Amino acid sequence: MASYKKPRIRDGAVRRFLSVVFLTLAGVLLLFFLAGMNSGDSNEEIDRSSEFSVNVTGLIKSIKLPKHNRLSKMLENKNQLPPRNMDLYPNLAKDRIIIVLYVHNRPQYLKLVVDSLSRVSGIDETLLIVSHDGYFEEMNKVVEGIRFCQVKQIFAPFSPHIFPDSFPGVSPNDCKDKDSAVEKHCEGTTDQYGNHRSPKIVSLKHHWWWMMNTVWDGLKETTGHTGDILFIEEDHFIFPNAYRNLKMLTELKPKKCPDCYAANLAPSNVKSRGENWDSLIAERMGNVGYTFNRTVWRKIHRKAKEFCFFDDYNWDITMWVTVYPSFGRPVYSIRGSRASAVHFGKCGLHQGQGENTACVDNGVVNIETEEIDKVVNIKPEWGVHVISNQDGYQAGFRGWGGWGDKRDHQLCLDFASMYHVRSKTF
Repeated sequence: MASYKKPRIRDGAVRRFLSVVFLTLAGVLLLFFLAGMNSGDSNEEIDRSSEFSVNVTGLIKSIKLPKHNRLSKMLENKNQLPPRNMDLYPNLAKDRIIIVLYVHNRPQYLKLVVDSLSRVSGIDETLLIVSHDGYFEEMNKVVEGIRFCQVKQIFAPFSPHIFPDSFPGVSPNDCKDKDSAVEKHCEGTTDQYGNHRSPKIVSLKHHWWWMMNTVWDGLKETTGHTGDILFIEEDHFIFPNAYRNLKMLTELKPKKCPDCYAANLAPSNVKSRGENWDSLIAERMGNVGYTFNRTVWRKIHRKAKEFCFFDDYNWDITMWVTVYPSFGRPVYSIRGSRASAVHFGKCGLHQGQGENTACVDNGVVNIETEEIDKVVNIKPEWGVHVISNQDGYQAGFRGWGGWGDKRDHQLCLDFASMYHVRSKTF
């Protein structure tokens, strides 16, 4: 009897154990199912991220950002600080368009831009993010003086300007000009024209790409932002009606120009102030006051390989020649027929201060602001005039060079991945 009952007791225990296991597994599967049903956009973002990883597989050996120095670490810490003036402007508009102003080292220009922004109607409703290419005290002081809106500063911690003795700055063993790496036993790969990298030049493209990735994917102030973001530079004079006009354009875009990717404050021809027609204009995306949303950013981000490997140190030319054409159809932007922003700079971004080759320009400009520039001058009943045939870079254009070093390619790809995979600094 004993030999008969014991196996039955063991069999019953096994059955009870298996029942508990099956119930547990069923519960776990149900939780996963419910989580998937409730995740909504997060699943879409996961899918998009995986698509990006497939796009560059085999290109990124590892995320290995440059080793921090004292200044770069300090800047990383500054990037985590909350916006200033939150006590003055505690409630931002729910439908706000965030403004990003990216700057280098032209304080005389920055003062003019900040003054123009202070007069913009609606600026107090939104967040202004100022992205610095490195750290320059005079530039920092100008931004710290802003009192007309919430403002957050971010600093590119891997800017060549804060690495004077190592990559991404100038390394002791770097090749220069048209040096032969084999003959000189130096480090570096040339661009298509036989020239080695210039840190001062490559910083333009690095800063823009770092800024884009950080603003869209790396800041708690913006990662949940579902609306548009406006990007301007330190030599863009902004008219008082710019923000209100832009709100109107982004509202009209889905109805008036559903194929438009963006909205612009100014014509793509930076010398033009507009046509002054009773019409909206659809043309290629310009680089003065361009505005788009997260959907467009995801399309751009998936083209990291195209962006990072095109041999041109200009971010905008790289976008026009390689990234936008890869979307499969023309990339149009909608704007008003009268500019709400003007490019006034005479000096390039890389021509800073305190150098023998510094651009000589005292930043004095005379931009007339008329009454029509102070109020919304876009009508919702206007039609859209499409400018389809535009001057630009033709198919087969190889780029102006300056972007041939493999280290720059890798750093660029690392910036694209730094908020999507665990990164290390060495």
